[in-house]
Amino acid sequence: MSLHKNHVFVLLLAVFIAMPVVYGQSGAGNSDSGQEMSVEESYLQEAVELMIIREVSRSESLDQKLLALEYIGDAIDRGNTGDEIRQTLEYLSMEGVVNQARENGRLVNNYPLARREAARYLGQLGTPEARDALINVCNYEPEPMVLQEAIKSLGDIGDNENERTVAAIVWIVNRFNVLNPDNLLALSAVDAIAKIAEKNGGIKDAGAFQLLIRIADGPYIRPVQNRARVVLNDMRKYGAQNRNNQNQNNQNAQTQSTQTQSAQSN
Repeated sequence: MSLHKNHVFVLLLAVFIAMPVVYGQSGAGNSDSGQEMSVEESYLQEAVELMIIREVSRSESLDQKLLALEYIGDAIDRGNTGDEIRQTLEYLSMEGVVNQARENGRLVNNYPLARREAARYLGQLGTPEARDALINVCNYEPEPMVLQEAIKSLGDIGDNENERTVAAIVWIVNRFNVLNPDNLLALSAVDAIAKIAEKNGGIKDAGAFQLLIRIADGPYIRPVQNRARVVLNDMRKYGAQNRNNQNQNNQNAQTQSTQTQSAQSN
């Protein structure tokens, strides 16, 4: 057992021994203030959970990292989406890609499965910081299965500030499209673009339209091609709808201006 694994084991043992003692002391000193004790216990439990997640995620073992990700999933389900959770997910999403450990020159922490799960939970966080972390994954990640999850999560978040999200998705698929077209990667990109367009009333980036056309006519299986055609048609509808809305806004503004000038002349 490595030194780090020993450290994690000792930490967990100490935590589980200490918690009943602390809770017991809290209960003895606050027997008439159950609500206050409950808040204290909740705060302590969250702090302990975050400490365990942080330590276990830094273990050398893939199993331990996956366990930390399970803890993170439970924490997110309970509404814990704080910076500590996000930072740990960012760390795990770069495990073996940016955060590399080597022994005798050999990479020993290339864990795409952990990176994929981290990308999935970043999508569940749904914050601008999580979006930026996922775009960072897109920039560095070599594994299609991780990229598929990152793209799906970006679609779930739906934030496309300055067209950065769509640009990252387009870049990934174009990169693979040159040498090794991937049906699942292309499908995840099409679905993500559809979600982002729906949440933002369309997409302005011409690269997204060009990508959909390439997928619809490219070396992909028919269901992927058909899905790209459907989304491309929806994107055109968004464009027409936006033009109609703009024309209506212009007419309303012109009518209001005419009414104002008429009132002033009277």
